[in-house]
Amino acid sequence: MIAVALWSVAALLALVPAGIVLSTRPRGSIILYGGCLIATSTLCVTALSDLLYFPHLAPSATLPIGLPWLGAHFRLDALSAFFLVVVNLGGAAASLFALGYGQHEDSPGRVLPFYPAYLAGMNVVVLANDAFSFLVAWEFMSLTSWALVVSHHREAENVRAGYVYLLMASFGTLALLLAFGLLASGAGYDFDAIRASHPSAALTGMVVILVLLGAGSKAGLVPLHAWLPLAHPAAPSHVSGLMSGVMTKVAVYGFVRIVFDLLPEPVWWWSMVVLLVGGPTATLGVLYALMQRDIKRVLAYSTIENIGIIFTGLGLALAFKAEGLDWVAALAFTAAMLHVFNHALFKSLLFFGAGAVLAATGERDMEKLGGLIHRMPKTAFAVLVGCVAISALPPFNGFVSEWLTFQAILLSPQLPSWGLKLIIPAVGGLLALAAAFAAACFVKLYGISFLGRPRSDVAASARETDRFSLTAMLVLAAFCLVAGILPALFIDALAPVSKDMVGNIMPHQVGLQWLTIVPIAESRSSYNGLLVFLFAALCGTAAASAIHRLASDRLRRAPAWDCGYPDPNLAIQYSASSFSQPIRRVFGSVIFAAREIGEMPPPSSPLPARLRVELHDLIWDALYAPIAKAIGFATDRINILQFLTIRRYLTLVFVALIVLLLVVAL
Repeated sequence: MIAVALWSVAALLALVPAGIVLSTRPRGSIILYGGCLIATSTLCVTALSDLLYFPHLAPSATLPIGLPWLGAHFRLDALSAFFLVVVNLGGAAASLFALGYGQHEDSPGRVLPFYPAYLAGMNVVVLANDAFSFLVAWEFMSLTSWALVVSHHREAENVRAGYVYLLMASFGTLALLLAFGLLASGAGYDFDAIRASHPSAALTGMVVILVLLGAGSKAGLVPLHAWLPLAHPAAPSHVSGLMSGVMTKVAVYGFVRIVFDLLPEPVWWWSMVVLLVGGPTATLGVLYALMQRDIKRVLAYSTIENIGIIFTGLGLALAFKAEGLDWVAALAFTAAMLHVFNHALFKSLLFFGAGAVLAATGERDMEKLGGLIHRMPKTAFAVLVGCVAISALPPFNGFVSEWLTFQAILLSPQLPSWGLKLIIPAVGGLLALAAAFAAACFVKLYGISFLGRPRSDVAASARETDRFSLTAMLVLAAFCLVAGILPALFIDALAPVSKDMVGNIMPHQVGLQWLTIVPIAESRSSYNGLLVFLFAALCGTAAASAIHRLASDRLRRAPAWDCGYPDPNLAIQYSASSFSQPIRRVFGSVIFAAREIGEMPPPSSPLPARLRVELHDLIWDALYAPIAKAIGFATDRINILQFLTIRRYLTLVFVALIVLLLVVAL
């Protein structure tokens, strides 16, 4: 299995130089994305078979590359297999979507060579079994994704997004480098040697903080999220789906691999740190999403919310494992991993839907859309499934993983630590608030974009997207439904991962009647997605039949209800800003420093009155803006070094050599 996986990664890397050549050919994008589809599908099937028929010994391989006398070590265990499924299912869907969407790319030469390299980098991170290979692949993943973010470099906002992303990626890599440096100081770079070592409690605590910073910056945890809403919308839509749906999960993998696998038994305070970051991340992420008008920025901020949910589950797993409650730790960990899979599905689907809308209209601003359900009905159906799933409504998959997370929260009174007993219910309240806001957010996104009447000419003239893009979206929509009505199959598939990471598994689910899922015991709680789906389908069918058969067929003509505005102007419809106004007025002054500025023209002026709303990212203003200003100041001063004479350059080299010799001597 490991050989097939590595050969598939090699095939992706072989497509990199091919992408340079194919970018100049008329149908070059179809060939490249088709090759990526085959390679990622092979990787997905290989990893899935390894996960379902998990061997007792994880296969490994060593290649003669990397550091001298060390080589590059790779290993395919249960955790790697699961994340390979997530990465390559998302990669296959993105490649299928790009077979059609890629035809609209203005500069294919800036996208095609980096796309397979990006996929290969994410796969190597998951397969790596030593710190050097992991960090090289991590940085390779960051650099190739940066190249895709700035592929539309003529837009100044995209260049700024790429700059911020590169800075945050460098910071994350530095934190992970320091973490591995601490772990390797007494054991070496190989993961097997690190597992066998016995680091001190102080050292492991420092490693946990560094990994939370390194992996959290890539995943988008608050306050390390500043790059994410800038970079994800800037990339092409199929790449945006990969960045939000897949790359953030590779960051979750890095955290799980180090904290749950390489480190010894957890300490209770680790979980407090993770929970205190995860809960606010979920709530702030969805609040930021509610304030946006750009579809892709809404989806990017929503990713922050879902990452907060995942890290909350991981924090719960650490808490229960530290206190010896492995059976509850298995529940929390399985909930987090299931949400990793579910979020990869519906977030990729929603970004593909946003890409289809962008290709059809050229617009991402919801205020200029509307009425698309009549012009793009199939896309509207697929996006509706994604909106219901991400809102955690049954019978779709988002409900199952969030429900399992809440079941773990309800078991927190069994913990002996009073600190955790106080923090976990508070975090549960934040998650409940985030779930309610998420539903409002996606009612807004779908209602403003797809319902009502077209707010612009481009929305009125939109046409359905191509068959490849539709197929990718409908396949993901089907997965969202299947994972929601048959979650027992997916929970049992995660058992080897849970066993390896927390030492226990959830009760076996498939053998239960009607494929009911039972987190702990049937006497406590259970959920059956299949019965919920059948009940909803039967009730809906019966209601529709009764309305058509029994309703009066007499016709009555009357003016349509116009909400008190008889003017037929399209501007009287609800807008994205007006939809979120009540929530903005409640939370805006505290969280966003929101200001509503009314602009009234003079009495004799024919100009209209205007209401302008100013929102601020307080974390950016307080933390990142001063740092960016300091970096800009320093680079302006250092820029003088470009204009030195050759003698001064040689003097600098000599001084640097002397300083390094002194450091080595000390």
